[in-house]
Amino acid sequence: MEALRQIANISGFSGLYRILKPSRSGVIVESLDEKKEKTMMGPTARVSVLNDISMYVDTPDQSVALGEVLRAVADKFGDSVPVTPKSSDAELANFMGEVLPEYDRERVRTSDIKKLVSWYGILRQHAPEVFEAQADESAAETNEADEAPVQ
Repeated sequence: MEALRQIANISGFSGLYRILKPSRSGVIVESLDEKKEKTMMGPTARVSVLNDISMYVDTPDQSVALGEVLRAVADKFGDSVPVTPKSSDAELANFMGEVLPEYDRERVRTSDIKKLVSWYGILRQHAPEVFEAQADESAAETNEADEAPVQ
């Protein structure tokens, strides 16, 4: 998911940020909210690009990229996600089970599911291009599979 390469979570700061310009002394980011505040994050800031994040599963692959999980949420629920980050642990676990049935219930914490729900809401509201790009990528993958020669 190419669009997630420009969006990051910064440890110690709430919300998500769009990466504007990396530099030697850190990175310039813009908050994904109504304020669109630009901030310089120093080299000691723990910046996690969403494209590099994955969730543990109980399959031989061991993890699924966050982009695929977000795509599954979008396909299943669209704009109306049935839980919030303040939902009960059981509701969040049920939600995650619907979205990603093979998720590792021991290694994926409730706080991880809360982040997923929160990030999904932020991305839906302030970066809908992420989901448009997902739809384009899915269509391209389908077309490539249809055009592949049969042997």
